[in-house]
Amino acid sequence: MTSESKRGRKRGAAARTNRIASRVLIYAALLFWSFVCLFPIYWTVTTSFKSAIDVTQGHLVPWVDFQPDWKGWRSLGLSPDTIFGISTARSEFVSRFANSIITSVGASILALILGSLAAYGLSRFRYKFAWMRNDDILFFFMSQLILPPVVLALPFLVLYKALSLLDTRFGLILLYTLTVLPIVIWIMRDQFNSIPIELDEAAFVDGLSTWGAFLRIILPLAVPGMAAAFILSLVLCWNEYFFAALLTSTDAKTLPVMVASQTGSQGINWWSMAALSTAAIAPLVIVGIFLERYIVSGLTTGAGK
Repeated sequence: MTSESKRGRKRGAAARTNRIASRVLIYAALLFWSFVCLFPIYWTVTTSFKSAIDVTQGHLVPWVDFQPDWKGWRSLGLSPDTIFGISTARSEFVSRFANSIITSVGASILALILGSLAAYGLSRFRYKFAWMRNDDILFFFMSQLILPPVVLALPFLVLYKALSLLDTRFGLILLYTLTVLPIVIWIMRDQFNSIPIELDEAAFVDGLSTWGAFLRIILPLAVPGMAAAFILSLVLCWNEYFFAALLTSTDAKTLPVMVASQTGSQGINWWSMAALSTAAIAPLVIVGIFLERYIVSGLTTGAGK
């Protein structure tokens, strides 16, 4: 064997070693980041099954550090021994849960409809309003996210009081729609830009109007982006706390407000708060699992351009 072939083998072995080391480092980093992301959820779920002493002493591993208990779920009337009985706490939870579903889904659907129309217009037509063009109009929509919610607190409070929208689901739906509309427009504009304009022109040749081309040709192709925009809107609306606490009092309270109210004369009821948080997280986790491929494809649209 020549010296040159020996050097080639050494270089090949070194390259393989470097690739293996790189993969090990990448997987180690991914495992560490997964732990960082998932540990709060694990802590929340396990805390819902802890007693007071287990919470204060920081026990983490069930059946090793502590014996699981239904105390947190019992306080909500959702434990196996209380689920079939009459419970005021469970009735309140169901009411708040229903409010969260109605306001979040309603606002997400409304924002998706309005945002898709606005995004299609910005993608297919050219507008001129004073000095503003399409990109300027899009930036104007996105700039609304810069404002901190507390700046809008007093104006919305006064406006909603004058319009009798305080403590109503409809009022929250309108406000949440305005909150997530810029994100929907941003995602859907990128989605429509990735669809060739020749499809619109072919639809016009076949006799379809602008609305016909949009509804029958373009919109079905934009389903991944619509799913991603809907899920992101749903998550943002579902987790919103500030305006829900400010503009509601009894009838339209949502789950985040109920979670934040789990305090008593002895301090914070961590087990009840953890049980409520687990119940609030579960629907979003289920939606994310079943619609993951739509989220990824919708958010990565146009990334290869």
